Amino acid sequence: MFQFILRRVLPEGSNPSHPQVRRRCGLAAGGIGVALNLTLFLGKLCAGALTGAISVTADAFNNLSDAAGSVVTLAGFRMAGRRADAEHPFGHGRAEYLAGLAVSLLILLVGVELVRESAGKILQPSEPLLTPLAAGVLIVSILVKLWMGWFNAELGKRADSAALRAAALDARADVLATSAVLGGLAVSRLTRLNLDGWLGLAVAAFILRAGWSAAKDTIDPLLGAQPDPAMVADIESLILSHPPVLGIHDLIIHDYGPGRRMMSVHAEVPAASGLVEVHHVIDHIERELGERFGLEAVIHLDPVEPEDPLTRRLLALAAQAARELDPAATIHDLRRTAEGAVSFDVVVPYDVALTDGEVRAALAKRLEELEPGAGLVIGVDRSHVL
Repeated sequence: MFQFILRRVLPEGSNPSHPQVRRRCGLAAGGIGVALNLTLFLGKLCAGALTGAISVTADAFNNLSDAAGSVVTLAGFRMAGRRADAEHPFGHGRAEYLAGLAVSLLILLVGVELVRESAGKILQPSEPLLTPLAAGVLIVSILVKLWMGWFNAELGKRADSAALRAAALDARADVLATSAVLGGLAVSRLTRLNLDGWLGLAVAAFILRAGWSAAKDTIDPLLGAQPDPAMVADIESLILSHPPVLGIHDLIIHDYGPGRRMMSVHAEVPAASGLVEVHHVIDHIERELGERFGLEAVIHLDPVEPEDPLTRRLLALAAQAARELDPAATIHDLRRTAEGAVSFDVVVPYDVALTDGEVRAALAKRLEELEPGAGLVIGVDRSHVL
């Protein structure tokens, strides 16, 4: 059943990064989520009335919040699938991240509500009644949520969707919550020991942790997180595989939603290279980056003189001075200007406490000791990638 539905949503050979395929994944997950969660809500609400267990009723409203989350997921993917327009020239892909964030907030709210309900159950315990019908409803709910967790996790992995991964975490948290409720009712029936409230607290803690983890996964790309180091390494390898590129720096990736990322980078090429030839190579690299990584790339050329003895010596001295400042600092784009000055940029990590002006002054002082009389034009960058 799982594989049949998955094949219907993601047919063999379909590209999960394509906006329309991603939209289909989100709509399928959202629609299934609304239908199943509403069904579970009604079933648990009846079971709560039959058992008199407030934990079962609370678990029912947990499913109601899940249904609301599925509605948010549906709306988010519908909006994310819209084409770019005059008001949003970079598309609507970030709506998917907002949908994932909304689902995460709902998970956190459910966790807080479960803490409140469980604390009340501990302070004012009441003996619940576990009936066969109520137990059956809870067992079916666990099985359904297991299936939803697998389904959303698989879709989220294939489509690289934070919103669907958040929905999968939510479903798995629900499995634990419902299992704890069922276990507590069973223990109460067999031993007269009321563990309902304490189990509720433990489940609430897990739900809060899951909600925070899911929220972080969606907040990071909205704020502008570091790109995946493995992807950065692959990008660098691809660019450097094309002569005459000697090195790259100032790599920046802007995430406007899954399947909608823009990239800029500076590429160092020999100053003696023919402009038309280098431009042709750069165009080819930009197209290749788009085909392989789905990136809209812009590459800026920096001419360097790697064979010039003075330039090589100055580069070595500048790199030495930068490493003395911080072992992770690097030098790029070093060249001599028409006026005879030495111009270069230094990249320092964000955890270096010095201001850009202090970094510039420290390097200038050290280079004056190593190479007296050299006119310096120093730019300071902070690395955008790990």
